[in-house]
Amino acid sequence: MARISSLTALFLITICYISVTTSAFAPRDYYDALQKSILFFEGQRSGPLPRSQRLNWRGDSGLSDGSSYHVDLVGGYYDAGDNVKFGLPMAFTTTMLAWSVIEFGSSMHDQVSNAKAAVRWGSDYLLKAAATPGTLYVQVGEPNLDHQCWERPEDMDTPRNVYKVFDFADKHRGSYSDSLNSVVCPFYCSYSGYQDELLWGAAWIHKASGDSSYLSYIQSNGHILGAEEDDFSFSWDDKKAGTKVLLAKDFLQDRVADFQVYKAHADNFICSFIPGANDYQAQYTPGGLLFKQSDSNLQYVTTTSFLLLAYAKYLGKNGDITSCGSSIITSKKLISVARQQVDYILGDNPAKMSYMVGFGNKYPQRIHHRGSSLPSVHTHPSRIGCKDGFQYLNSGSPNPNVLVGAILGGPDSGDQFSDDRNNYRQSEPATYINAPFVGAAAFFSAYNERY
Repeated sequence: MARISSLTALFLITICYISVTTSAFAPRDYYDALQKSILFFEGQRSGPLPRSQRLNWRGDSGLSDGSSYHVDLVGGYYDAGDNVKFGLPMAFTTTMLAWSVIEFGSSMHDQVSNAKAAVRWGSDYLLKAAATPGTLYVQVGEPNLDHQCWERPEDMDTPRNVYKVFDFADKHRGSYSDSLNSVVCPFYCSYSGYQDELLWGAAWIHKASGDSSYLSYIQSNGHILGAEEDDFSFSWDDKKAGTKVLLAKDFLQDRVADFQVYKAHADNFICSFIPGANDYQAQYTPGGLLFKQSDSNLQYVTTTSFLLLAYAKYLGKNGDITSCGSSIITSKKLISVARQQVDYILGDNPAKMSYMVGFGNKYPQRIHHRGSSLPSVHTHPSRIGCKDGFQYLNSGSPNPNVLVGAILGGPDSGDQFSDDRNNYRQSEPATYINAPFVGAAAFFSAYNERY
């Protein structure tokens, strides 16, 4: 009997160990999520679609954008479920896609070319938007009128107004929304101000060019641009936390002393998400999801997960650690926290629902997205007018076109989700939710405890 008891105890210990050390998903599952998270961007494309287009329910759209203003603004991405091209979130989206490739491209397997194509689609448009000296085109489409219609991008007949700013950036400092007001607010106001964009831009130009003048700019202006402030969220609006993690890389990997201060601020950001750490302040749902706000919460989950994994990579290169007061946090701890968030999105949650469309057996069917919810232009070539489309918005039927890979706004603070097309706070996808997830999915698709 003693032998049987010992074997039973060993069996139970083994089962318990496996349950706490294994993920709900295997590398092949993360690879599936990776390829789908990239495919989503093809559903958001504006302009003439290439022959390589894989989401074939979409068609060409916005082919004359900018023409009435004698400028070529064809291309780019629709930000979410509408038909407007907002420059501020598109620039963030494109940067996060690029950062995903930079840090985790070697883990993307055969998807790296598709990821680069997604980067280029956004970059080509942004280059057009900045092609005129002294002018930056920041938006195409009138959002207030666009939101009065429910129509496919291929059919849209709402005004394609073009909005621009002059003498921008460092020379004449200010938020773009100060001058454009109602056409960008409340949709994409620069609530955090312009300072974070200047620091973010300087950090990336320094990283890309190696030009020491941008390092000097950061050192001279950082204190008035928020470099000395701790910030505990990272988004299309507020980029300070991402900037500090990016700059901390130079200290952690190359031991550039000028950037040591950014490691301290990056540590403070990281520590705020670690349960039990001295500086812990994040809110999690009962099911374990990071929760920031009820409107499109998963955008904060994907950006935070990306930064945790990027920082884990930087720490792991030289065996560094993060000090959270008296708590010592290793790169493996950061990876564990990020994995919990990624797994929750993919279906390891109380509802057993994937919040990525097309991933797993259970995912939302009625997403807040015009092109996905209306009949495809290929199956219903006749035009569906502005007001005629609302019958599809208000229908209880599943979307006829599956926007594969789209990550939605997600559940509320109690892990509750309403699969309702009108519930845009929870059911609308957005490019800036997916972009950082591309890097996170790539990481876990190849993760083998190497960091």
